[in-house]
Amino acid sequence: MSAERATEKDGPDEPGRGVFYGWYVVGAVLVIMTVTAGLGFYNLSVYLKAFVAQGGFSVAATSGATACFFISSGIAGLGVAALIERYDPRWVITGGAIVCSIATLGAGHVAELWQLYLFYILFGAGYAGAALIPGTTLVARWFARRRSVALSIASTGLSLGGILLTPVAASLIDRWGLQAATPWLALGFVIGIIPIAWLLIRPSPQAIGLGPDGDPIKRDESGAVLPADGIDFQEAIRSRFFILSTSAFIFAMMAQVGVIAHQFRLVALRSGSDETAALAVATMAFASIVGRLAGGWALSFIPSRRFVFALVVGQGLALTFYSFAETPFALFCATILFGVTVGNLLMMQPLMLAEAFGLKAYGRIYSLSQLFMTAGVATGPAAVGFLYEWLNGYGVAFLVMAAASLLAFLFILAGGPVRAMIERKTHA
Repeated sequence: MSAERATEKDGPDEPGRGVFYGWYVVGAVLVIMTVTAGLGFYNLSVYLKAFVAQGGFSVAATSGATACFFISSGIAGLGVAALIERYDPRWVITGGAIVCSIATLGAGHVAELWQLYLFYILFGAGYAGAALIPGTTLVARWFARRRSVALSIASTGLSLGGILLTPVAASLIDRWGLQAATPWLALGFVIGIIPIAWLLIRPSPQAIGLGPDGDPIKRDESGAVLPADGIDFQEAIRSRFFILSTSAFIFAMMAQVGVIAHQFRLVALRSGSDETAALAVATMAFASIVGRLAGGWALSFIPSRRFVFALVVGQGLALTFYSFAETPFALFCATILFGVTVGNLLMMQPLMLAEAFGLKAYGRIYSLSQLFMTAGVATGPAAVGFLYEWLNGYGVAFLVMAAASLLAFLFILAGGPVRAMIERKTHA
């Protein structure tokens, strides 16, 4: 059953008729991202600690298994994108939530190394099905003119999950132990995602008789609905913009995730206080939320390419400040600037790809870019850790990450205008 046929019974008499229904979809995606980020992505560090302390696994073994989460998520994302193009995304999100729930339930019974790796592989595949790829695809389908604002609101769930749910998960595991806590965390995936998906999400505005932003549906001369505009998948992935922008985000996210993984320890070492370090992490999360919402508004007036230029430069400056900062005041100044870039960079990748290539093959284009970006995400924490051990300090390590941000700037610069390909197709 196709996404359009799956919801032919859903007509304009949807709840919220006085408000463009896309905003209800945005709200649903925000909640789903809150759950998947809070119980998934940000919870990885909690699982790492639990597997080492309660499961008896070494840090090296658990760290290696954690990397499988990112690899599995990246590979599974290709299949998720293909399924979303053919079927109602609600089925894909439901499947992802169920796989996450099963994997989480099994985490409490991990006793062998192969079981540890299997847990992270299943967890990563489920996360791919329920999180960024379906969420950003849905927002891109429902909005065109206000896509940046809609995406900034929806992706705020990524930060909210780390603030609201990860501390709860950590507390349950610390108090009850992994085996007793994981059934409740598994239940969180089911009740926090599946009902929201089926109650509020619709696969596209066309499914309820509308176009993006609530505009009339575009039809050809015969009255048939025009297919989604955009660039073919093969043409898109061979383009200069795709190759260079993806390369830029590999280095930008390597720097971002590498620094996030070591931020708590850096601030704790230089301030001499774990409480100060915890406050710095919370400050970064809050700055990321504010920055993302402000960025979504600003993108209504600023070209996306210039905005990304400012972000990678800002990230590079923040990491340079970190490398030299010694006082709590200086560390918090660097944290706030870094948090603003964290809040926006992840949002900009799907936004730029939708702007550059349209919606025709958006899901597959984004999932492939995400797969390559996984290399940077997986490399960042290890690279910072290696440089710290080799050079006995974080100073040069953070400067190297600042240089990676500069490299991202150069790749974006070389990639050319964002809308060059789709404009060339339109004029052809």
